[in-house]
Amino acid sequence: MATKVTFKSVDASVLSMTAALRRPTDRTCERCGRAEQWNATTDSWEVVGDDPGSVYCIHEWDINGRFVPFDSE
Repeated sequence: MATKVTFKSVDASVLSMTAALRRPTDRTCERCGRAEQWNATTDSWEVVGDDPGSVYCIHEWDINGRFVPFDSE
């Protein structure tokens, strides 16, 4: 028994829209104050300054509803 496959047509204007992904470059823990910056060379977060914060902290980063990860171009 053959399976019938149908394809939905897509409006060309949708394909021309592009969005740029924005990434945060710094963050601070709301519980212990640990500050980190993104290192693009190593693709990882690195502690800023001499205070690494608490090693037992779960790290609640200061991410809120104001940061929008996608920008329309």
